[in-house]
Amino acid sequence: MSTALDTVATEVAVQTRGLRKTFGPVVAVEGLDLEIRRGEVFGVLGPNGSGKTTTIRMLCGLLTPSAGDATVVGYDLRSQQSEIRRSIGYMSQRFGLYDDLTVRENVRFYAAVYGLRGAALDARIVELFEQLELTPRAEQLAGKLSGGWKQKLGLACATAHHPKMLFLDEPTAGVDPAARRRFWEIIYDLARDGTTVLVTTHYMDEAARCQRLAFLSRGHLIAQGTAAEIPAQFGERTIEDVFIELQRRDEGEAA
Repeated sequence: MSTALDTVATEVAVQTRGLRKTFGPVVAVEGLDLEIRRGEVFGVLGPNGSGKTTTIRMLCGLLTPSAGDATVVGYDLRSQQSEIRRSIGYMSQRFGLYDDLTVRENVRFYAAVYGLRGAALDARIVELFEQLELTPRAEQLAGKLSGGWKQKLGLACATAHHPKMLFLDEPTAGVDPAARRRFWEIIYDLARDGTTVLVTTHYMDEAARCQRLAFLSRGHLIAQGTAAEIPAQFGERTIEDVFIELQRRDEGEAA
């Protein structure tokens, strides 16, 4: 499969050094060092409680780190959080759609929140509807959509402002395989256009689609590399074997 890194210059989109987040006595993320390149599809994996969502919330400018430094799309994580939030898109499995608004009204609302107005807003809605195949559902209430259509709508809302980077926190949970496959085709279209994508997932087939991966365990980065490189670091055959071993280890330590 061709990758965005084949065609996009490899400048850094995210760089973290010693990133740490605590909640009282609980250490959620410890000493995180990451480097993600522009246009890369980068996966973050780990068992529940490994620090994935906390990491994303810090990089989105929603949580202030307890220690360490980072830059996201060229902005400092500590002093330029508002600039980061304007430059990124964020989507989770519980993306905040308005069930009593139509598909079109949801997209229009989020595009307006991001500052689009007038002809630019109208043109962007047309573009999104074509790109994400939303036209057949344009006047349907969001609350009546299936999981796959809600996923597309959430992605449209999250990318209405052409973000430089897109954060996806388990966005395909509960979605059927065909919809998940189409979702990833769209993700790679975005990456080829230069959008950096960070995604967390529990689906190992999705993890294998990422160009590089980071494995977290109890807030620590314990492995980083391609889907072919990481299993070798653990003496395992597949990334699924690595995930199962980490889950077993974390559950054993928690017992």
